[in-house]
Amino acid sequence: MVRIKRGNVARKRRKKILKLAKGFRGSHSKLFRTANQQVMKALVYSYRGRKQKKRIFRRLWIVRINAAVRNYDLTYSLFISKLKKQKIALNRKMLAQLAILDEKTFEQLLEKLKKL
Repeated sequence: MVRIKRGNVARKRRKKILKLAKGFRGSHSKLFRTANQQVMKALVYSYRGRKQKKRIFRRLWIVRINAAVRNYDLTYSLFISKLKKQKIALNRKMLAQLAILDEKTFEQLLEKLKKL
């Protein structure tokens, strides 16, 4: 049977990991074994981070809406419930943008809801 050397395959596999570990500090970017561990950890963190980012932004929008609404003697929960009763379908991201960038429109929206 012919002897098969797998140097090429092994090198490619290691180079792939080391390429992903570029920019890590110290041996985490130089030595294969530690780089491999750190790359695995980084990939887990990046996956989890993509999920967390959505939660964090939603919380931020809610805080911004709440702060804007309290200037008009209203709470966030009352504001959202009145929006739902009026069947105004604006998501929290858009409401937060309105509250920050276009205060006149946000105020008009609040006046419409206060009539309830």
